[in-house]
Amino acid sequence: MPYYESVIIARQDMSGTQVEALADTLAAVIEEHGGSIAKREHWGLKNLAFRMSKNRKGHYFMFDLDAPSEAVQEMERQMRLSEDVLRYMTIRIDTIEEGPSAMMQARSSRDDRRRGERGDRDRGDRERGDRSDRPREERGESTNEGAVA
Repeated sequence: MPYYESVIIARQDMSGTQVEALADTLAAVIEEHGGSIAKREHWGLKNLAFRMSKNRKGHYFMFDLDAPSEAVQEMERQMRLSEDVLRYMTIRIDTIEEGPSAMMQARSSRDDRRRGERGDRDRGDRERGDRSDRPREERGESTNEGAVA
């Protein structure tokens, strides 16, 4: 059977459990028509490049399918009928890649970075207060010396 990869964007106001239920429904359609889900990933709630049906964000999830074309066509028909699906794209691929997709790898590399270590930055006079070693003139402050009252 041919391999397919399908990315689906669901509405932003759906909860995580509703998105999983939608994914389960679509997976059941594939399995009913003799296909199988090789890989399933939920990429999370992400910003959209432009507004779609008054939504600024969307829940992204991805399927790698090993299914006949009739099963994919039926899944796409179900997505067109569903009001919860904003957009979808299904492409035919040569092989199904093992391991996580590029989106999941990018997420794990972001999580691996240690937060809070940004090096020694000069935070400016605001945080140092008046304890600066520079004279007031160099800091751009006036000294009011010699002012006539």
